[in-house]
Amino acid sequence: MLEIRPTCENCNKNLPANSLEACICSYECTFCRACVEGVLRGVCPNCGGGFVNRPVRPKTEWRKGVSVMRQLPHADPVLKPVDVVEHKVFSAKISTISPENR
Repeated sequence: MLEIRPTCENCNKNLPANSLEACICSYECTFCRACVEGVLRGVCPNCGGGFVNRPVRPKTEWRKGVSVMRQLPHADPVLKPVDVVEHKVFSAKISTISPENR
């Protein structure tokens, strides 16, 4: 089950479970859309993968036991601000390769 991390790993922006601004890589590294598009240029600084919109966990319990109230989002932020200069060098090598081919 997705952790639903509460903040952007780079800028610490609040990303609640219903945020449409949250993006994740396949390892659930979580960043806000502004950081993904601006700072990261679509390349995860942790794994080199791409990003997708993080799914929104339903707040209403449509099925018994399944909702944001039953499966709580991850409580602890993961904050690992990106070294912009280092990431520019790293992402330059792979940003032109589509995520599925990295």
